[in-house]
Amino acid sequence: MIILSKIVVGFVVLQHIGFLVLEMFLWTHPYGLKIFRQTLEQAEQSKVLAANQGLYNGFLAAGLFWSLIHSQPEASRQISMFFLGCVFVAGVFGGFSVSPRIFLIQAGPALVGLALLYFGRTT
Repeated sequence: MIILSKIVVGFVVLQHIGFLVLEMFLWTHPYGLKIFRQTLEQAEQSKVLAANQGLYNGFLAAGLFWSLIHSQPEASRQISMFFLGCVFVAGVFGGFSVSPRIFLIQAGPALVGLALLYFGRTT
């Protein structure tokens, strides 16, 4: 269960690095426009906000990566649970405020990771 939870946390790290790249660097590019289903005009008007959002996704990725490399298993688990909890809340909020797709893409994997960490606890 520990290995599976680390795989899921690693997946969420990669997701959030991808979100960072999309929101900070590809927001107004054709690929970003397609992913976020918006026009160039809409993207130009919101690119500063998107870059800020991308930076926060980077912080989530950094925290989760930290949890993967931490040398103490219980501290690693607690750090993972905190950052996955943040990702889950952000995904729920995005799911209600922007698109249900965000709930599935962001909150879903975080919830799986939280469940694995919670139920896989050995102490």
